[in-house]
Amino acid sequence: MDNVIFEEAMNRLEEIIRILEDNQTSLEKSVDLFQEGIKLSKICSDKLAGIENRVAKILVDGKLEDLKIEE
Repeated sequence: MDNVIFEEAMNRLEEIIRILEDNQTSLEKSVDLFQEGIKLSKICSDKLAGIENRVAKILVDGKLEDLKIEE
């Protein structure tokens, strides 16, 4: 699941939230979706932290470079 693209992970998180808010899902399925959401949230958080570090490095170096986003 680590090779998930950030935007795809965010879209899936939004979908999970909609499903859980609908209250039409069994308890077991809700727990499974919650678990998937937690994993996706961690992936997104890690990807954002990596991008923040790269941007901070660019700002410290004072150089304008091509920003290659690693997925």
